[in-house]
Amino acid sequence: MIALIQRVSRAHVEVDGAVVGSIGPGLLALVCAERGDTARQAVALLARMLAYRVFPDDRGRMNRSLSDAAGGLLLVPQFTLAADTRSGLRPSFTPAAPPAVARVLYDDIVSRAKLAHPVVETGIFGADMQVHLVNDGPVTFWLRADPDAVASDEVTT
Repeated sequence: MIALIQRVSRAHVEVDGAVVGSIGPGLLALVCAERGDTARQAVALLARMLAYRVFPDDRGRMNRSLSDAAGGLLLVPQFTLAADTRSGLRPSFTPAAPPAVARVLYDDIVSRAKLAHPVVETGIFGADMQVHLVNDGPVTFWLRADPDAVASDEVTT
């Protein structure tokens, strides 16, 4: 699974002109399931998102996690993160998980996030969404829980 995380001052998602998810300071995470992903990758990816140190400490260094900073988490499904862009002028989405599998994994990561973190908002799987954000920094990282590289000690959430 892949997450593109951005530290934000605020962010929200609209569907058909209505806000469906909104946070203040925290992380916006665009989340994508790839072929071969399972709940194991969802657990590992969520653990990394919650623990990844991207918030400033008292000295201004990125030493605090989302959990430490008690910020919001806005999870937005985005299958295009799995695009193969290595050749041609049109992306291939073959690496993305089939929609039915991706929906289950997205729902799983959302459910686990709501149990593990106090402020979790979401986009809507399969909807045409408009994502609005103020990137703080800017700070943006690409995280991946590879099906072959997930260590058993990462799966603790």
